[in-house]
Amino acid sequence: MIIRQLFDSGSSTYTYLLGCEATRQAIVVDPVLEMIERDLAELISLNLRLTCTVETHVHADHVTAAWQLRERTGCRVAYPAMEQVACADLQLAVDQPLMAGSVLLLPLPTPGHTAGHHCYLLEHPVPMVFTGDTLLIDGCGRTDLDGGDAETLFRSVHDRLFALPEETLVYPGHDYNQRRVSTIAQERARNQRLKDGVSADQFVQIMAGLDLPPPAKMATAVPANRGCGRCPRSAAARADA
Repeated sequence: MIIRQLFDSGSSTYTYLLGCEATRQAIVVDPVLEMIERDLAELISLNLRLTCTVETHVHADHVTAAWQLRERTGCRVAYPAMEQVACADLQLAVDQPLMAGSVLLLPLPTPGHTAGHHCYLLEHPVPMVFTGDTLLIDGCGRTDLDGGDAETLFRSVHDRLFALPEETLVYPGHDYNQRRVSTIAQERARNQRLKDGVSADQFVQIMAGLDLPPPAKMATAVPANRGCGRCPRSAAARADA
């Protein structure tokens, strides 16, 4: 299997390219619009054919490249069904794995950052989970935006992610300190917000005290991402104002 972890410095977003060596089919997880040429060049260099883009959730900090990649490659667009994005070709749920050759992604509903957030588990050859904004390295995504809920995120991490084997590799949706990968064991031991011993009430208090500013691109990104990355004219006008 082919795996590439790609980084957008503008939004500190990780995009993941997953390819099957036998069929040359590929999946891209959380593509960023500004990085579309990089991603297409990577696919060409690896002789891979993009069959599907996959979103972990409706992002508020960047616009997905899903729509443009569909236009340029003919791939399908997949979103968590719980996010209710009508333009998606595939609506993913826990009982609907996504396949591209030998690459098999298992959707894991992990609401809390958004109401419909999903992580994706890849069991071969070493278990790895693409956690989006639910679980970051020594952190997690914010819970104060539309659809977010701190107690729900706490339960998602502890009941769903921390139940995975301890050796499972954790590939986050973002990192702001040049870190690339963690493990379930490391996050259970060292994540200051979510590690073993931190209660749900303590986590809720931690998240309530963050006092974060809104994401700079939120007014454009959210409506665009509900359109698979096709920005409505009204949102574009607000962004240009």
